[in-house]
Amino acid sequence: MPNLMLPGLVDVHVHLREPGGTHKEDVASGTAAALSGGFVGILDMPNNTPPITDRQTLYQKLGIYRAKAVSDYGLFVGFDGEHVQATVEAAPLAVGLKLYLDETFGDLTTREPARLAEVFEAWPGPGPIAVHAESASMRVALQLAERYGQRLHVCHVSHPDDLFPIDAARQRGVTVTCEVTPHHLFLSDEAVERLGAYAHVKPALVPSELVDLFWQRLHLVDAVASDHAPHTRTEKGEMPRQSTPAALRQKQREPQDPAMGARREASPAPPGLPGLETTLPLFLRAVDEGRLTLERMLELLHDNPLRIYGLQAAADSAVEVDLGTPYRLPFEGYSTRCGWSPFVGQWALGHVVRVRLRGRPVYEDGRVLVAPGYGQPLGRSEQA
Repeated sequence: MPNLMLPGLVDVHVHLREPGGTHKEDVASGTAAALSGGFVGILDMPNNTPPITDRQTLYQKLGIYRAKAVSDYGLFVGFDGEHVQATVEAAPLAVGLKLYLDETFGDLTTREPARLAEVFEAWPGPGPIAVHAESASMRVALQLAERYGQRLHVCHVSHPDDLFPIDAARQRGVTVTCEVTPHHLFLSDEAVERLGAYAHVKPALVPSELVDLFWQRLHLVDAVASDHAPHTRTEKGEMPRQSTPAALRQKQREPQDPAMGARREASPAPPGLPGLETTLPLFLRAVDEGRLTLERMLELLHDNPLRIYGLQAAADSAVEVDLGTPYRLPFEGYSTRCGWSPFVGQWALGHVVRVRLRGRPVYEDGRVLVAPGYGQPLGRSEQA
């Protein structure tokens, strides 16, 4: 069977941790992981140390990318909850504004209504306002977007019922899009019992019946994004004894017991999961199972991510995938610096064997073929 050829994919939600957390991931390792996963472009979030909230910090981060990236990229600017004008002045350099209306990793959460209204009113674009906003706070963001005529993108929708107010806002004429993560589509809160802190993420994983609803309502979703957010195994701590790699390998040979124990409480370990290298093989398996078509997969991972942010992928870019036979994802052995995956044991399909970017081979059989700095900013589309 000939290898499958795909356009270079774009992940619009990653955290590469540089500056401030390069022991978890840096631009070089994170963009190499992107290529390994079939992504020629990534959009990186601003909750770094220091946070990226003004023109100076954004320009400094762009300098790191210019020196180290091997995939293409775009960067968000954040809001510190106080200095609206500083955030607005960074808009021409950013792919969008990221607002955190609920707690996550970092210190950029903003809930004060007057400040939120001020930044919604002032944001000039051209990129949209992207929000970490779960359920109640998401409704606040929808109201503000409608009031001020802003383009809104809801990141990692936290509950399948949240898709209904998003769609209702669309019907009223609000320009709103949304994304769902692979971990909300391929994992349930059962993974917390198996993996402990290695399944601790915000928004939290949901019960399996809600995972099913996410799939049933996938037609209301615009994009899939990994929310790649690596932490080291030291930071995540020990895995539950029954979920060590050896025990998990044994479990893979045993029938699944549907009677799981009580769910674990939220872990004190930092929230976040790596995902750049597992999104494509998980979705190719889903296509193989008939859960969605290949065309719909490409809408979610290529067409719509570019449309939402008014971007265009580099010309002559492609991903070659050896489909082979289905296999189970391992716990470790990835290009991401943290080196592990919460999708251990999940059925997957396909291995990325080659990636071409701007007509040049950039990745082949596990090796990055270009020097740091080959990556470029994703270009603006003519419609942006």
